[in-house]
Amino acid sequence: MAKKVASIDLSDSFEKIPVKIYPDPKDGSKFVAQQIADLIRAKQKSKEKCVLGLATGSTPKSLYAELVRMHKQEKLSFKNVVTFNLDEYYPIDNDALQSYNRFMRTHLFDHVDINPKNIHIPDGTVNKEDIKHHCQQYERKIKEAGGIDMQILGIGNNGHIGFNEPGSGIYSKTRLITLDNSTRIANAYEFANISQVPRLAITMGISTILQSKKIILMAWGPAKAPVLKKAVEEDDTEQVPASLLQNHDDVTFVVDEAAAAELTRNKSPWLTGDCEWTPKMIKKAVVNMALKLKKPVLSLTNSDYNEYGLSDLLVEKGDAYEINLEVFYLLRDTITGWPAGKKDAIIPGHPERPSPYPKRVVIFSPHPDDDIISMGGTFQRLHDQGHDVHVAYQTSGNIAVTDEFVTRFLDFAVGFEEIAGIDTSKSGKILANARKFLANKKSNQVDTPTIRSIKGLIRRGEAKATCRYVGIKDENIHFQNLPFYETGTIEKKPMSEKDIKITIELLRKIKPQQVYCAGDFADPHGTHIVCFHTVLEALKRIKAAGDEWISDCWLWLYKGAWQEWNIEEIEMAIPMSPDQVLKKRFGIFIHQSQKDMVPFQGSDSREFWQRAEERNGATAALYADLGLTHYAAMEAFVRWNY
Repeated sequence: MAKKVASIDLSDSFEKIPVKIYPDPKDGSKFVAQQIADLIRAKQKSKEKCVLGLATGSTPKSLYAELVRMHKQEKLSFKNVVTFNLDEYYPIDNDALQSYNRFMRTHLFDHVDINPKNIHIPDGTVNKEDIKHHCQQYERKIKEAGGIDMQILGIGNNGHIGFNEPGSGIYSKTRLITLDNSTRIANAYEFANISQVPRLAITMGISTILQSKKIILMAWGPAKAPVLKKAVEEDDTEQVPASLLQNHDDVTFVVDEAAAAELTRNKSPWLTGDCEWTPKMIKKAVVNMALKLKKPVLSLTNSDYNEYGLSDLLVEKGDAYEINLEVFYLLRDTITGWPAGKKDAIIPGHPERPSPYPKRVVIFSPHPDDDIISMGGTFQRLHDQGHDVHVAYQTSGNIAVTDEFVTRFLDFAVGFEEIAGIDTSKSGKILANARKFLANKKSNQVDTPTIRSIKGLIRRGEAKATCRYVGIKDENIHFQNLPFYETGTIEKKPMSEKDIKITIELLRKIKPQQVYCAGDFADPHGTHIVCFHTVLEALKRIKAAGDEWISDCWLWLYKGAWQEWNIEEIEMAIPMSPDQVLKKRFGIFIHQSQKDMVPFQGSDSREFWQRAEERNGATAALYADLGLTHYAAMEAFVRWNY
């Protein structure tokens, strides 16, 4: 009797660095926090110091939150911990809002029992002539501490670790470097505009990092997926500094599913071993093959399948012709001009139900312009087709208004009162105080509550004007002002119980059959993902409570101004004519405070209307490349089951 051959997991066979994939950053951060806690406690047991290399930026925030929780709830002590941070902007004051010194105090050091003398961060205030000596001293202190036991890293979109930009040598040590322009653009979300981002930084070198006994690199979100693949699967090169970690004996990458999307085990799992050929997997494989070969789906041949590594699919499903038709129909059935279903029309494969008709619809907009930017064509079509459309603006969006707009609108308000013969003593005083504050405002200073309220009012007025432009009734416009957002800074609070309750209350009031929500987690400020989780948690709680209407409520996700769904993921695509594209553009123009120079707009310098049109046009072009009708533009959605 033949022996049964044990199956071997080859899913990670293309990866040169071990990668652990978690559903989301929270789960991944818990794993890393536990690794750190175990190391700290092991060192405590043997009465040794635990030397940690720490990172900053958005990536480790959830890690530090978990370590703080473990300190407060599980009595994890940091008394034996010595820390060395990777980098710091130069020049920058230690108390500046964007300084990594302040970041570490805010997110970790002020909340645990670490000895301040054990904290080491490169000094962004040191005189330039003293920097070389300062960097040498930093290296010496690491050696005197016994070397770094565990180094925590993030990864930049260009592959940098620390601030070691592409081209950094494997033997480089702590030094002053010039920031790559792509890094400055990527970090611009922390500053009012790109001109304020420092051009220099002090960073540990690649050699310094590689001398650590253990290294854990964390990466979250779809923006990190392309560079993660390069670092993990391709040859090591100084052009992708993170790939140099392949030369370390104990390194692990801890990533979420979005960051792992481009790894071969996820992008092309059929190349790593056995693959379950579900309709979704077949669609993914065939669409990617067609795009790579630049051929319409219906023109793919058996030879194409064999050469692309899809011979197993041919064996299981038969001739290429039949597979091509299956995928073509799957793509065709996502396209519809009726986003909430067509009345009394039973259309096989249609993404939405024909009834009830009309539907009650809620569009959740994280900022006061995401509705028109991300789904403006669909927004207008829903209204024009007779549905009861509500818009819920989840946050005030006040930090994205320039100071100049405040005085401009206050000038108008005071002038209007003068024309109307109204006493201007109060409004004039507000204007004078605002001018005085803004004239002396420092880079690390938060706006006063009055100025934040004025900025929020400006955005509220633009949102109302957009809804009226579409035809939405005033009573269907809802401003939630979720509390998590109202910090006055880029840094937001976590989702709170109050945020969820506000959302539950609105949903129960409207009882929608359709909900649209932002599913764009590449938003560099994190607002979109908090808003998504708030809506999702609210829907789950209503479902658990047994509200009857919730069983007939579908949730659709759109992408924001940052990215678009991969074409194989799209479940509903709403085509737009050239006239509809223009109408959407004019709707976006109503948001005057967001035109031209917008504070904190992230790494993309294009205006929002340009981003939207290029993205929607690119989606339509992809459908055309695959052999379907070529529309001027398309807005894409994915249905989320909760």
